[in-house]
Amino acid sequence: MTSKPVKAREPLALLKSLLALILVALCIWAAQWQFQRGIDRQDRNARIESQLTLSPLEISDITSGKDSEIASYEWRTVNASGSFTSDQQILLKNRYFEGVYGYEVLTRFKLSDGRFIWIDRGWVKAGKDAQTAPTVTEVPDGPVSILGRVRLDRSLPVGAFFALPNSGAGMISKLNAQTGFESEGFYLDLISGSATSLTPEAPAQVPELSDGPHLAYSFQWVFFAGLFVYGRILIRRGQILTSKEL
Repeated sequence: MTSKPVKAREPLALLKSLLALILVALCIWAAQWQFQRGIDRQDRNARIESQLTLSPLEISDITSGKDSEIASYEWRTVNASGSFTSDQQILLKNRYFEGVYGYEVLTRFKLSDGRFIWIDRGWVKAGKDAQTAPTVTEVPDGPVSILGRVRLDRSLPVGAFFALPNSGAGMISKLNAQTGFESEGFYLDLISGSATSLTPEAPAQVPELSDGPHLAYSFQWVFFAGLFVYGRILIRRGQILTSKEL
């Protein structure tokens, strides 16, 4: 008399066990994904720290080439000489500094070897309203020397651009395509220059070099997997005890 109810429960019990295994597998996958993100974050931080401590290069050492070759120079400090083209400037919207809304200022720079490059001159506060342009420090006329950090074109955050005197939207490479400008496949975060006015009041920031929460999330997902296993064991144990009582 008691065997039929037990057999009737077996397909449902198998289905519950299968569901628990799927959930455990998903938790293990999520744990591995978060763990790998943590390792990648640590590698990135170590690379940035290493690059920042190296002696400055001359920008002539960075030749036009493949993105993978240029990427090896990212975060290196470089010396460059040339002149700014003040009429070719981009204001990158939606940038904040210490909680205040403003713009990132990028100005086109002609290197002494004839190449063009964009210079991130740092953050400026927005005007009092949408119709008021922000106050941007003018660049010196004529040749100057600058010190900056190498950044990749794709490093610029996706956001809205408006340019003076032209307008466009997208990354630097897209702006170049729209306006007919030419520039190298990287840009510089300006640190200082031969003129005191070139030192940004709010320079482009180096990213926070923390490991982030990824490793903690990885252990959290392993804990969840253990909970699913433990819960399934408890439920199965309760079913067995109930069957014996019947």
